[in-house]
Amino acid sequence: MQLSKIFDDLGAYLSGIFNIYDDTDWKGATDDIKEGIHYRGANLWTLIFAILIASVGLNVNSTAVVIGAMLISPLMGPILGIGLSLGTNDIALFKDALRNLVIALVISVLTSALYFWLTPLHEAQSELLARTRPTIFDVLIATFGGLIGVIVSTREGYSNAIPGVAIATALMPPLCTAGYGLASANWEYFFGAIYLFLINGIFIALATGVVVRYFLHFPMKTYIDEAKEKRARWAIYFLVFLTIVPSVFVAINVVNEAVFQNEAKAFVETHFNFDNRAVVKYEAKFDKKEPILEVTLLGEHLQDQDIMALQNQLAQSGLLGAKLKIKQFNEDLNDELADMNKNLRSEILEDLYKRNDELITTKDAEITMLKKKLLELSKGHDQPVDKIFKELKVTFPELLEFGFSDVIKAKESGADTIPIGMIRTKKALSKSQKEKLKNFLMVRLELDTLQLISY
Repeated sequence: MQLSKIFDDLGAYLSGIFNIYDDTDWKGATDDIKEGIHYRGANLWTLIFAILIASVGLNVNSTAVVIGAMLISPLMGPILGIGLSLGTNDIALFKDALRNLVIALVISVLTSALYFWLTPLHEAQSELLARTRPTIFDVLIATFGGLIGVIVSTREGYSNAIPGVAIATALMPPLCTAGYGLASANWEYFFGAIYLFLINGIFIALATGVVVRYFLHFPMKTYIDEAKEKRARWAIYFLVFLTIVPSVFVAINVVNEAVFQNEAKAFVETHFNFDNRAVVKYEAKFDKKEPILEVTLLGEHLQDQDIMALQNQLAQSGLLGAKLKIKQFNEDLNDELADMNKNLRSEILEDLYKRNDELITTKDAEITMLKKKLLELSKGHDQPVDKIFKELKVTFPELLEFGFSDVIKAKESGADTIPIGMIRTKKALSKSQKEKLKNFLMVRLELDTLQLISY
């Protein structure tokens, strides 16, 4: 009995802290989501300028600029609207949200394409290349992003998590990359980026619909005409089916590709560990019908029977159905060797240029320092000693001789250059006279310090 009560109390406690239903503001959340669906006026211009900022960031490979653009992007609105309609059987809301999402997609791609068509920087940077095809991580991020997006959108009060969801799910960069593909007629980039955007949007919408229907229990849309309500319900089921089925196949394909890439990497690291040859590079090309593992080797030629043995090992390593293609440096690789040599020469020349530039800069600094030191050491030789001696005789008639020079003094703490003034007088000068003479010399010779010696 005691143990049963403990488990009941623990269950009640966990149910309380994980409960997301009690503080749900379904009416306010529904109104906010519906209001954020439409693109007109300020909302439309915000989208256009956010796309332009993101395009510039991708063009110059600046992650910070891209993140800044995603912070102000209003792309989450219609996607959450689609998810809400799926969860509440609201066919009218679904049509409205889908129409606005298509408008946003078209305007975003055309705006980005116009920028990339006008910009003088046409080379694809790494930030652009990373947005051309989905991975398993994109699917997971979109799913989790949709879950947190709808949860925080339905809370009472304000939450700043939606901009974070927009950044995490990266809805805007794929549209900019699609614009780049359109402007440069690179259809692989275009369709790959659109594909990535749709995958993100679909999984965000599905996650939103699931939370709204099964966890937050939003009221379902009702119709006066029962036949109309039935048609609307079946229309929603059909749309959900059309959305889920392709997404499931996409997710499975993405997972299979990720698994293939990992197993191919492990296979190369395990079975291509030779003493007399080395792996220059390898490439795992995933394909449903016949995936290919292509390995380029440098060193002793690998015999046909060895290649066949490696091919047989693929099935035992989780790569059943994959084809092993091995390239070795021979007459068939002249083009590849030429490219590698060209890249190697470019890297060497670039490294030499950087080293020479750094060396020249260092030498210039050393020369400047030595010139300054030489000027300091020769300063005493440029002083008009005869003229200064005559000026001193006016104030100190007992002065017989005067000399000046810079002397290098060495001690335990190091060497230093000291200006030295030397005087010989008929009779010894008083302390105040010496101080007055020293001050005169420091002003006359423009010195900060001076050591005066009588002999």
